[in-house]
Amino acid sequence: MARSFPTHARVVIIGGGIVGCSVAYHLTKLGWPDVVLLEQGRLSSGTTWHAAGLVGQLRSHSGMTRMIRRSTEIYAGLEQETGLATGWKQCGSLSVARTPERMVQLRRTISAARAQGVAIEELSPSQAGEKWPLMRTDDLEGAVWLPGDGKANPSDITQALARGARTGGAAIFENTHVTGIDVHQGRARAVETDKGRIECEIVCICAGQWSREVGRMCGVTVPLHSAEHMYIVTEKMAGVHPDLPVMRDPDGYIYFKEEVGGLVMGGFEPNAKPWGMKGIPRDFAFQLLPDDWDQFEILMENALIRVPALENTPVKTFVNGPESFTPDNNFILGEAPETRGVFVGAGFNSAGIASAGGAGQALAEWIVAGEPTQDLWPVDIRRFAAFNGNGAWLHDRIKETLGLHYMMPWPNRELASARPFRRSPLYDRLAAKGAVFGSKMGWERPNYFARTPDEREIAYSFGRQNWFDAVVAEQHACRESVALFDMTSFAKFRIEGPDALATLQHLCTNDIDVPVERTVYSALANARGGYESDVTVARLADQTFMLVTGSGQATRDADWMTRNMPAGARATITDVTAGHSVLALMGPRSRELLASVSDADFSDEAFPFGAIKPISLGYATCLAMRRSYVGELGYELYVPVEFAAAVYDRLNTSGAAFGLRDAGYYAIEALRLEKGYRAWGRELTPDYNPYEAGLGFAVKLDKGPFIGSEALAAARGAPRTRQLVSLLARGETQTLAWGGELIAIDGKPVGEVTSAAYSAALGGIIALGYIKPGFAFDQMWLAAQAVTLDLAGEIVSAQASLRPFFDPKNDRIFDRRPPEPAPMTALAMQNA
Repeated sequence: MARSFPTHARVVIIGGGIVGCSVAYHLTKLGWPDVVLLEQGRLSSGTTWHAAGLVGQLRSHSGMTRMIRRSTEIYAGLEQETGLATGWKQCGSLSVARTPERMVQLRRTISAARAQGVAIEELSPSQAGEKWPLMRTDDLEGAVWLPGDGKANPSDITQALARGARTGGAAIFENTHVTGIDVHQGRARAVETDKGRIECEIVCICAGQWSREVGRMCGVTVPLHSAEHMYIVTEKMAGVHPDLPVMRDPDGYIYFKEEVGGLVMGGFEPNAKPWGMKGIPRDFAFQLLPDDWDQFEILMENALIRVPALENTPVKTFVNGPESFTPDNNFILGEAPETRGVFVGAGFNSAGIASAGGAGQALAEWIVAGEPTQDLWPVDIRRFAAFNGNGAWLHDRIKETLGLHYMMPWPNRELASARPFRRSPLYDRLAAKGAVFGSKMGWERPNYFARTPDEREIAYSFGRQNWFDAVVAEQHACRESVALFDMTSFAKFRIEGPDALATLQHLCTNDIDVPVERTVYSALANARGGYESDVTVARLADQTFMLVTGSGQATRDADWMTRNMPAGARATITDVTAGHSVLALMGPRSRELLASVSDADFSDEAFPFGAIKPISLGYATCLAMRRSYVGELGYELYVPVEFAAAVYDRLNTSGAAFGLRDAGYYAIEALRLEKGYRAWGRELTPDYNPYEAGLGFAVKLDKGPFIGSEALAAARGAPRTRQLVSLLARGETQTLAWGGELIAIDGKPVGEVTSAAYSAALGGIIALGYIKPGFAFDQMWLAAQAVTLDLAGEIVSAQASLRPFFDPKNDRIFDRRPPEPAPMTALAMQNA
C-alpha cells in the first residue's frame, strides 16, 4: 500500500541514488526505522543509472580499502536477503603496465595489498593475456591480478538496497522536489518539499551532483563540480564472456568490462570537460549529454592499441553522463561543520558503486553514534573549508581531478590546477629564492628550494627525484647550523573566557593547567581513546590560550572542539590562522641567531624548552615558542602578518653569519621521522590511541575526567599488540620508501609503513609504521626480529625500534651537546 506523505521523521535523506539508498538501508539495520528518503525523479535516475559498475577493492588508505571490501560483502548478500538481483559478479580484475615506471607502481600496489590483506598476484604479459585473450600484450611490462574485484549493476543494487530499507521501516518517495531546509539556531529542523514539510532531527544530503546546491539551502559547503564522463558499449565480440575480468590500462587512461557479450570501454582523460556551471536542471533524470567524440578521442586511440579487435566492432551505445568530482578525488562523508544535524554523502568521483555499500554503512554509523566509528579522514567533509566551495576554483580544479584515477600516482605528486590559492605574506620572497611550492589546505608551502633551473620543476619518479640533493643540503643545514621554515599554514585558535581552562581540560588528554608562558603538547581523543587531533596549547594568560594544530585540520579541529565543549561553558574559540605568520628557526645555531636580532634572554634559565614569550625582533613584536618538530634546538616565531616580511628580512640579513638556509617541507618530513615525531592522519588517527602511538606521556589520567579518559585508563594497562615503531634501512639503494609499503617479519606481513623519507643524518630510509604481530611485544623482542620492507618487490632489511634512531635522549633539543673542541695550537699539533 502507498504510504501517506509524512510530516515527521527522525532522518530525511535527500537523494535516491545508490548512496542514499545505502544510508537508508543501514540506518534501518541499526535500529532506526523512522527514515524518509526523497528522490526528485526515480530511484537511480541521476548518476547511478549510467555508472559503469566497476568494483575495485584496493585503495591507498587501508580504511578506504576496508570500506570497499565491506561493499563487496554487502552486495554479495543482498540478493538472498531481498530477493532482487544485484548483478554482482566477482570476476576479478587486471591492471596492466605499458612502461617500467608503471610496473614499479604496480609492484608497490602488491606491497600495499599484502599489507592490507588483499589477495593480489603479479603476472607476466603472457599470463595477463591468458586471462584476457582479446588484449594485445607485446607492448606490456607486466600486470597485477586481483581476484576479489568485480562488477555490479548499479540500478539493481540501488533497488535491492531500497527494498531492504523499506523492509526495515523506511519510507521512500519518488518525484518529490526539495525546496528548502529549515535551520533554527544553527541546526536543521525540517525539510520543505513540493508535497509538504517534514520535521526531522537529521538531514542527510546524498543528492549526487545536486548536493552542492542542496547544501546551500542550509549553509553547508559541499565542494564538488560535475564533469562529462564517457564510455562506449560495443556489439557482441568473439571471446567476450560473462566471466571476463575487468581490465584496466591506466597508461592509456582506459578500462574494459564485459556487458551482454560486448565490451564497455571508458576511461578518465587527463583534461576533463566540466559541466553544469550554471546549475543542473532538477529534471535531469535518466538523461545523457550529447556524444563528444573529440573529447573521447584520446581514450579511443588507446583502446584500439590495447584491443585491436575494436577497430572492426560496431559501437552500440555512446554514453556521456555527467558525474560529480571533488577537489582531491576523494568523496565527501560526514556531518557538516556549518550546520548541526546535516550529514553529507556525495562527490564519489566515479567510484560510487564500489564505495556505496561501505560508505552508506559508515555514514549511518556516524549518524547513530554521533561521531565516526572508524578512521574516515581521507573522505571527511571537514578536510575542506568554505573557500573550497568557490565555483570558479572548482571548475578549474575538476579538469584535473577526473584524470587522477589513472594518472601515475607519483610520490608527493602535487596538483597543478587552480593555483596559487592561499599565500603566505612571504610567498613572493620565497619564490624569488627558488621555492618550489606544494599545497596543503590551499596554502602554498615551500617543499624545497631549487638551486638550479633544472630543479624548479619536479621530475617525478619512484626513486630519487631531482630535488633529492637540494633537500639533503637543507637537512644538513638544520642539523649543523640553522634553517628557516615558513610554517604560516599552521592552524591557530585563540581560546579565552572564564571557562577557557576548564574547557581545554575537558577536551585535551594532557594537563593544560600550566604556568602562564608555558606550552603543552596534547592529544584530542574520542570516546574510544583514539586520536581526533594532536595539538600544542600555549597559555598566554590565566584564561587565554592559543592552540596550534596542523594545516589540514583547521575545519575539523574547530568543529570537534566546538561540538565537544562542556554545556554552558563561558569560553570562545576563534580561528586566528590568518592573523599570524609562523617562522620556524631550527638548528644548533638558532639561539645565537635569534639573540643577535632580539634583546630577549634566550638562556635555558630564562627561556626553557616549552616556553612561549613575547619578544622584540627588529621593529616587530612577536611570540617566540621554544618547541621543535625537527628534533633540534629551535623556536617557532608567531609573527603578526603585517610584520612578517620585515622579520624574515631581518633574520636573513643577520643569518648569513650563522649559515642560515631556507628549507622546506620535504626536509621537515625527513627530520621529523629521524626523531620519530608523529603526524596526524598517518601515524595518529581515530583508530589508534596514544599508548599504541608511543605518546602515553601526553595523557594525564590523574587530572580528572576528560573525553576518552575511561577508554584510555583501560588502554594503559592493556597488552599492546600493535605499536608504532621507527624503521631504518641503511644503504645507498636508489629505491626509496614513500609510505604504504609492507612491513614483514620472517617474510610474514605484520604491518605497513605510514610515513617514510631519506635521512641524510642516518644514511638511509627512515620510516614509521605500526607493527601488529598479534601479541604484545617489547623492544627486546623487536630487536631480535628479522624485519624487512617491500619496496616495489625489492626486499630490504631494516632495523625496528620503539625509540627514535636519532638523538633518542633529546640532547639536541635541550642543547646538551658537548662543546666543540678548542683549536689545537701549533705545538699540540706537532706533539700529536
